[in-house]
Amino acid sequence: MEEKHRRLVTLRDVAQRAGVSTMTASKVLRGAGSISQKTQQSVRQAADDLGYLPNSLAGSLSSRKSRMVAVIIPSIADVVFSEVLSGVNSVLRPRGFQTFIGESLFDPEIETDLLREMLSLRPAGLLLNGGMVRIPDAEGLLERRNCPAICLWDSDHAEHDFSAGLSHEEAGRLVAAHFLERNLRRIAYIGAELGRDLCARRRYLALHSALRAGGADLVDVTSESMPRQAETGRVLTEKLMETHPQIEAIHFLNDAMALGGLSYLHEAGIRVPENVSVVGFNGTSLANAVRTRLTTIDMPRMEIGSVAARALLQMLSGELVDRRWQAPLRVVQGNTTPRI
Repeated sequence: MEEKHRRLVTLRDVAQRAGVSTMTASKVLRGAGSISQKTQQSVRQAADDLGYLPNSLAGSLSSRKSRMVAVIIPSIADVVFSEVLSGVNSVLRPRGFQTFIGESLFDPEIETDLLREMLSLRPAGLLLNGGMVRIPDAEGLLERRNCPAICLWDSDHAEHDFSAGLSHEEAGRLVAAHFLERNLRRIAYIGAELGRDLCARRRYLALHSALRAGGADLVDVTSESMPRQAETGRVLTEKLMETHPQIEAIHFLNDAMALGGLSYLHEAGIRVPENVSVVGFNGTSLANAVRTRLTTIDMPRMEIGSVAARALLQMLSGELVDRRWQAPLRVVQGNTTPRI
């Protein structure tokens, strides 16, 4: 059977159906000019009947007032970044802006390709993660951009026009203090992709420095090739306990990896927190905790996105904004570390 393809409906088709000129149809659909109510109704009815979709990109290029905001995040599957994105959308969409989402997967080459494509569309603004390894081509694109750029997730090193995020160094110190206050001295760190995620690496280095200052030992088991997910946490925890059975506490790169590590510890008969304490990071496990309540570092993830979006709107309106907003952090005590 011959496959049938629908022809793209054009503005000319709408004009012919409504019995007006193409220019008149264009003005009606753009809300421009002084057009009679009867003609407006005729044109809009014709557009609805034909299923006409206006080329909003072409309109934004001609007017140079785009309603599109480009957003590049490391992973759509990661709850942290999806919640940040929800915060962005909660502010921008009611104001008539739409987000164009790109996923870099912590890959500098992919991020550069996304930057090149997105900036070619002349967006109203650009939001992208801080603490990422970037190649010179990406830095050059950011320097030549023609829109405000906002750094998400990182406030230690303010980048671009505005930064909304947390201090990852503070997060590392909070975890170290939590362990030291409980007289835990043989500590391990489990993580992944620290070579690409500079924020995670700064948390690790701050943890290491604070523990060393407090007289504690730190060993680490990390992987640059495994995903930052529960199964990786499980595999690396098994590896850790085989080589360092004397470990008293483990800090994981994120809550997902911590939950995977906990599953191994429980199955191996290693009691938590009596034998080994566990601390995660990012607070994403809190909403689904039932019996096991992970001790973690929590922060207002959606607010990071909403603050960034509001700063962008202020800049687009010509208002002055502070260079940085730092999200508050808190240690949420669960039952995977002892109380004092």
